[in-house]
Amino acid sequence: MVIFIVCCRRSFQFRSLQIESVIFPDVNVHSSEANLCCFRFPAQGVCMCADFPMKYILVTGGVISGIGKGIIASSIGTILKSCGLRVTAIKIDPYINIDAGTFSPYEHGEVFVLNDGGEVDLDLGNYERFLDISLYKDNNITTGKIYQHVINKERHGDYLGKTVQVVPHITDAVQEWVMNQAKVPVDDDKKEPQICVIELGGTIGDIEGMPFVEAFRQFQFKAKRENFCNIHVSLVPQPNATGEQKTKPTQNSVRALRGLGLSPDLIVCRSAKPIEMAVKEKISMFCHVEPEQVIFIHDVSSTYRVPILLEEQGIIKYFKQRLNLPIDDQPSDLLMKWKKMACRYERLLKVCSIALVGKYTKLSDCYASVFKALEHSALAINYKLDLMYIDSIELERSMEAENSVKYHQAWHKLCKADGILVPGGFGIRGTEGKLQAISWARTKKKPFLGVCLGMQLAVVEFARNCLNWEDANSTEFDPDTKNPVVIDMPEHNPGDMGGTMRLGKRRTVFKTENSVLRKLYGDEMFVEERHRHRYEVNPELTHCFEEKGLKFVGHDTEGNRMEIIELENHPYFVGVQFHPEFSSRPMKPSPPYLGLLLAATGTLNAYLQRGCKLSPSNSDSYSDLSDDSSPEKEFPYSDTS
Repeated sequence: MVIFIVCCRRSFQFRSLQIESVIFPDVNVHSSEANLCCFRFPAQGVCMCADFPMKYILVTGGVISGIGKGIIASSIGTILKSCGLRVTAIKIDPYINIDAGTFSPYEHGEVFVLNDGGEVDLDLGNYERFLDISLYKDNNITTGKIYQHVINKERHGDYLGKTVQVVPHITDAVQEWVMNQAKVPVDDDKKEPQICVIELGGTIGDIEGMPFVEAFRQFQFKAKRENFCNIHVSLVPQPNATGEQKTKPTQNSVRALRGLGLSPDLIVCRSAKPIEMAVKEKISMFCHVEPEQVIFIHDVSSTYRVPILLEEQGIIKYFKQRLNLPIDDQPSDLLMKWKKMACRYERLLKVCSIALVGKYTKLSDCYASVFKALEHSALAINYKLDLMYIDSIELERSMEAENSVKYHQAWHKLCKADGILVPGGFGIRGTEGKLQAISWARTKKKPFLGVCLGMQLAVVEFARNCLNWEDANSTEFDPDTKNPVVIDMPEHNPGDMGGTMRLGKRRTVFKTENSVLRKLYGDEMFVEERHRHRYEVNPELTHCFEEKGLKFVGHDTEGNRMEIIELENHPYFVGVQFHPEFSSRPMKPSPPYLGLLLAATGTLNAYLQRGCKLSPSNSDSYSDLSDDSSPEKEFPYSDTS
């Protein structure tokens, strides 16, 4: 319990003493120049504060890209949120693209979709999963967005005939964007955030990132030192030839950062193995920081362990002092749940194997959210996930003649899997292989989940093999098919590619109570999930499918768009037009993915009979699906406590 008293400066000391000595003799009284009085009760160890200036934490990277800045930024946000603070996050990508919508997944990984339809970098997915928040498309800043914004203002005459330059106009636009977006509420309570974690993509020294580095060099003075902190993430390599951990790349990276006008407050060193104390002292000496300001994050079994490593190295105490945060030094119940989750992940023994049949299987980041949704679900039911990536082309008959080894290896993986997942995608390549996998799941009664294109192909497969429509297809792949079971949407614009799909959070209404997915969603009448598609199931043909047992149990609010399919007399054959993986959280797994894992482990019926609650032996009291979870236990420092 915390009490705040705001009073005039003259009587402040007198009133504080009165309260401390007469009313609350056992409390600590803290005051500041802002006329804020904050009480911390030692018995509870809870401190809550009134509004204070926005605190900005900039996360930069050095040596190489892909070093884990996104996970570090997300983990820092998680730790601060566990201390009772409201946290938001911004990702800056220096590429000229307006957004990530037109990228191949092999460029930067998957395209993550937000509630407002924003197609953004996958790191925003990490922020949402770690912090359990809902971000907006403007939380992803790109060079293209900034330049477009400035050029539009120039065309409008906002600069009064001045020469528009990188400094000050581009740098000012970056600062203005960050300050405005940092104030946008991202929690369910719709309150303004108190902490903004900003990740600058790429590495220090990249030419495309220079305007952003300059913007933050200026911004640190505008925000004031007590409100701005820079964390630099660097690599400490360990060559096999010597086995010695090298600090020179980190020294050079910090030197380059300082040369651009930013001095790191914390240096987070990434390494394959735990770093020795001598290395820490060397980095401290040559990078001109205290040893306590050098943090080590080595490769761990799961990303759930990263916030724990940061907390164990005193990062809460550092932020409390550096940013004048009115928080306690000890972690909260929320962080304790993360510890339980991390420990549980590391001791899992039972394994559930899922075959992911897709076309972007060479890079795991292409299906990052799908993997995380499966992992969340597996962890919730006390299983270790064995995700087998299968290139759908290798399941096609043509591959048997081209490379019989790959063909038989792919089918061996598919046959031994406990469940099959066909995720979303675009283009005709590999679709026949996906259809083969779907047919196998349907005929062999293997648990199956089709997402977006996966659902559409499940309809195509059923039409071909159960309705005997041999040429049934999607107009995306065969515009002239006589049986177009999947068609393009009326509002689809075949011209421009960027932002022209059906995007963002949409409502799906269940039209029957006899639905497995409805029960998994808690018997709700409707659900709201995120979409990203140009094609849909042909509504004029749905009656043909339902007569044969393929039920369309969910549709949009108008009843025209088919959103969910379920097959009768099958353990779990479900397809969804939306992307439920984007809403999955470590402590709140996505119901469609949870259903797949439950069916794959043979526990779905028991779960439904218990009212969609995990058994005590599975819950470990960290998941919202356990019987003893509640919002009060989940967020003990929320404003409603």
